[in-house]
Amino acid sequence: MSWLLLPEAIEADSPVGGKARALAGLQRAELPIPPWLVVLPEAFAASLTPAQAAALHAAKDAGEVRAVVGAVAPSAPVAEAIRRAAADIAGGGELAVRSSASGEDSAEHSFAGQLESYLFVRPEAAAEYVARVWRSGFGERLIAYRKEAGLPLPPRAPAVIIQAVIAGSASGVAFSADPVSGRRGIAVVTAAPGLGGAVVSGATDADTWRVDRAGAIVEAAIAVKQVVQRRDPEAPDGVATVALEGEAASRPTLDAAQVAGIAALARRAAAFFGRPQDIEWTLGDGRLYLLQSRPITGLAARPDPDGVRAIWDNSNIAESYSGITTPLTFSFARRAYEHVYRQFCRLLRVDEAAIESRADMFCCMLGLIRGRVYYNLFNWYRLVAVLPGYAFNRKFMEQMMGVPESLAEETARALESGSPPARPAAGARLRDGLRLLAMLWGLLRAYAGINRSVRRFHRRIDETLGPGRPDLSGLRPEELAACYRRIEQRLLLHWDAPIVNDFATMFFHGLLRRLTGAWAGDPGGALVNDLLGAERGMISSEPAGRVRRMAALAMASGPLVDALCEGSLAAIRRGMSAQPQFAREYEAYLDRFGDRCMEELKLESPTLFDDPLPLLRSVGQTARVLRDGGGAPPAATDAGPRGEAEAKVRGALADRPLRRVLFARVLAAARARVRDRENLRFERTRVFGRARLILVEIGRRLAALDRLDDPRDVFQLELDEILAFVEGRATTTDLKGLAALRRAEFERHRAEPAPADRFETRGVAYVGHAFAPEAPRPPPTGETLQGLGCCAGVVRGPVRVIRDPRRAVLARGEIIVTERTDPGWVMIFPAAAGLLVERGSLLSHSAIVAREMGLPTIVALAGVTRWLADGDWVEMDGASGRVTRLPARPPGGADDGGD
Repeated sequence: MSWLLLPEAIEADSPVGGKARALAGLQRAELPIPPWLVVLPEAFAASLTPAQAAALHAAKDAGEVRAVVGAVAPSAPVAEAIRRAAADIAGGGELAVRSSASGEDSAEHSFAGQLESYLFVRPEAAAEYVARVWRSGFGERLIAYRKEAGLPLPPRAPAVIIQAVIAGSASGVAFSADPVSGRRGIAVVTAAPGLGGAVVSGATDADTWRVDRAGAIVEAAIAVKQVVQRRDPEAPDGVATVALEGEAASRPTLDAAQVAGIAALARRAAAFFGRPQDIEWTLGDGRLYLLQSRPITGLAARPDPDGVRAIWDNSNIAESYSGITTPLTFSFARRAYEHVYRQFCRLLRVDEAAIESRADMFCCMLGLIRGRVYYNLFNWYRLVAVLPGYAFNRKFMEQMMGVPESLAEETARALESGSPPARPAAGARLRDGLRLLAMLWGLLRAYAGINRSVRRFHRRIDETLGPGRPDLSGLRPEELAACYRRIEQRLLLHWDAPIVNDFATMFFHGLLRRLTGAWAGDPGGALVNDLLGAERGMISSEPAGRVRRMAALAMASGPLVDALCEGSLAAIRRGMSAQPQFAREYEAYLDRFGDRCMEELKLESPTLFDDPLPLLRSVGQTARVLRDGGGAPPAATDAGPRGEAEAKVRGALADRPLRRVLFARVLAAARARVRDRENLRFERTRVFGRARLILVEIGRRLAALDRLDDPRDVFQLELDEILAFVEGRATTTDLKGLAALRRAEFERHRAEPAPADRFETRGVAYVGHAFAPEAPRPPPTGETLQGLGCCAGVVRGPVRVIRDPRRAVLARGEIIVTERTDPGWVMIFPAAAGLLVERGSLLSHSAIVAREMGLPTIVALAGVTRWLADGDWVEMDGASGRVTRLPARPPGGADDGGD
C-alpha cells in the first residue's frame, strides 16, 4: 500500500504534486472535498519492467521516452491496490482520475490542459485510467511546455488523484479575486447547468457574477447557455451533451444565496493558502463541493485597482534630492519631515489628539520609489485637511510645493477626513470659522515675533554646532550617537522659525506679485524679480562673490589658472603656495562653505572638505572666462534693475499715498522673508553637514569593528538601524550583509528607468506598477519655449547642457542649460552668461541667487534639456521668460553677452 496515500497521511514533503497537496490542505481546513486518495509516482516506477526501466534511462529524445511510457501498465500488485482503494473511495459510485504533477498549478506555472483528466471511471477500471494519466505526463505538449517554461526534462511521472465524482446539477469555476481587473475585493463566480466540462471546454457560455466582500452581488451577466452536460452511462465518455433552448437556456444557473456561498468558498480557499485562488466547484445532492484549488497565476504582479490611491510627485523636492538617494539620506529626511510638520501643526493650534491620530500621515510625507525621493501628495493634502479653511489652504500648499497640477475637486474632498460636506450646516461652518480664526491668530503671533525667532534660531544653531569643524576622530560610537541625538533634540525638533518664515515668504511674495500686477502694470512678474534683487545680507550669493574674488586673484598667475583647470590637487596646492592671498581666500571659503556642495542635502554627497576639486575647477574656469572678457555680469546693485524697478513703482503710485505705504510695507516684508529664507536654508546646510560628519565617523567605527566592509557602507543603512546597533536595540546585527543587500538593490535601481515626475499607485506601491505618467509628455517643438523669468537680461549665445556640474567646462559666453540646480551649483554660475532650468520656481534657490548675481535666468522650462543640445544658439529674455532658438552662430551673434 506504499504506492497510495490517503489525505490525512500526506505530509509537507510527500511527493504528491501540487493539486493533491492543495486538496490535503483544504481538507484539513474542513472545506467540503469529495473523498479521494493519491497514487504516488513510485507506483509508476514499481510498474516498469527491468527492460522498460533501462530503455527509459537510455532514451535520448522525447520520442524514445514516449515509446517506452506508452507500453507501461500498472503491475499486478499496483493494479490490485488501486482497485481496492478506489472501490472504498467510490462508495458505490464512480470516480474522477486526474493528474497531480510536481509544479502543476503552482503560483509560477500552470499545466492546465497539459495532462489528462477522466470522469465517471468505474473502480475496477481505475488502474487503467491511472496509466493513461501517466502517459499524458510524458506527452508531446507537456514536454514542449516544460521546455518553454525552462523546466527540467524528462519529467517525472505525475502523482494521480482518484476522487469520488459528483454528478453535479450545476458546476463551474470561481475566483477569490477578479483575474481580469485585479480587484482583490471582488470574487468572480461562473456557472452553467450540469457538469463542468462544457464550461471548461468552451462548449457553452456561462453565467458570471461578481461578489463583494460582504457577499452582495455587484454585477451579474446571465448568459444564454447553448448546451448542458449530464451523466450518461451509454455515452462513449460517460457524458451526454444536450442542447438548451427557450427559457431553460436563459434561466440563471444559481440563486443569490448559492452565488454568495460559492464566493465564500473561494475566499475560504484563498484564506487557507494565503493567496488568491481559482477553484472548481460543483453542486450535487444539495451540497456544494470544492473539487480543486490553484493560485490565480499572474495576479501577484498586478496592483489592486481598489487599493489605497497614492499620487507621487517629485516637483521641487528634486532640487534637494535628485536621482538615486541612499537609504541613510532618505531615512534622515523622512524623519526630519515628520518632526517638522508635527511642529507646523502645533504652531497652527491643531489639537494634539488630531495630530496623534494622523501619525501614519506624518511618517509618510515622503516616499522612496526606485531609490528616488517623492512627495506622497495624498498625505500632504491630508495635512492641510486637518486645518480650517481647507480649500484655500489646499491651493496655497500646491503653490508652495510647486506641484504641476491640482488635485481633482472630488478626490480632494474625499481626503478631507472629518471635513464638512459641500454645503455644511451653520454650526459646522461656525466651528470651522472659529478654528480658522485661531489658526490665523497663531500665525499672526508667530509672525509678529519672526525676527526674534529667526535670531534665536541662528543662536541655537551656533551654540549646538559650535565654532569651526570639530575633530570627532577620538569619540566612541556611543558618544557619536549621543552627538547626533543632541542635534536632533536641539535643532530638528525645534524648526519653528524656518517653518513660519517659509509660509510668510510664500504669502508676501504672492501678495507682492498681485500688487505689482494690479497697481504697477506688471502682470508677468518681471518687476517683482527686479524689486527682490540685490538684497544685502543674503548668504546664498556670497559663494559666487568669493569664487569671483579667488578667480581675480588667480588671474595674476597663468600657471595657477592652468593648474586650477586641469591639474591635480597636489599641483594646485603647490601653485597656491606662491599665492598666499589666494590660499587665504580658499581656506576662508572652506571654513564658511565647506558643507555647501553639489546635492548638499544628500548625506552621501562628498563635501568640499572631502573633495575640494569642484570648487577649484570652478575658480579656474571663472578665471579663464573673466580673463577672456566673458562670464556673468557683476552682481546686481540698488542702482541697477532694482533701482529702476523702484522708480517705476514710485511713478505708478505717485498719486496714491496709501497704496504707496502699503506697497512699501509688503515689499520690505517680502525682501526680508526671502533673505531669511535663504539664510535659514544655509543653516539647514550646516545642520545636515554636521549630521553627515557624525554619521560618517560612525561608519568608520563600524568598519574598524569589522561590521562594515567600508566606512561609506554606512549610507546603505537607515538612520535608526545605525543608532539601534550602537544603542543595543537592533533586530539585525549583520550590517555587512544588510549593506550588501541594499547596495545590490540600489544598483538595480540605477539600471532601471527613472520613474516619471508624477504618477499614481494603488495599494502596495512596489507591486505591479510601472511608475509611468498617465500620458507621457512629448518633447517641446517649435523654435520658442516659455518659462518663468527670474532675472532680467537678454543674452544671445551657445548653450551648454550640464548634467553633472562637477565635470562642467564652460567657454566664454555660454549659457547653462540644466534640469535642476541646488545650492552647490553657485560655484559655476560666475562663469556663465545665462541660466536656463527645466524645473524650479521664482523662489527656488537658483532663481534667488541669480537675481543677486544679476545673472539672466529662466526656470520652469519644461523639456528644455531635450529641446536644446550643446552648441545650440539661443536668445533668452530673463524678464519675459522666453527662449528662442537661433540659427547656428547667427550673424552678429558671437559673444554678444548680456544687455
